[in-house]
Amino acid sequence: MLDREFFLGFIKIHILYHASKEPIFGAEMTKELSRHGYNISPGTLYPTLHRLEKEGYLKNSSRVVDGRVRKYYQATAEGKQVLEQSRKRIRELVTEVIEEE
Repeated sequence: MLDREFFLGFIKIHILYHASKEPIFGAEMTKELSRHGYNISPGTLYPTLHRLEKEGYLKNSSRVVDGRVRKYYQATAEGKQVLEQSRKRIRELVTEVIEEE
């Protein structure tokens, strides 16, 4: 099993990626992460979303859906910038790790 810190780093990048494309909400993100093999509980996901928001990488807005208030998150300009920097580093790391094989 992946170390928790590595795991959370991958999760944050996934969240920023999807939130840069369109507004996301928790339950939808849980399904998307599960599709990639990350079985993440709401007790991990929501604090991560809140932390990314507090750090200025996400902003939220509320919408009423089927009579219930749902919080949507979208990447800020700073979040998109961090994602772009991450892409460069991921590309470099993957190239280095794959060349090792």
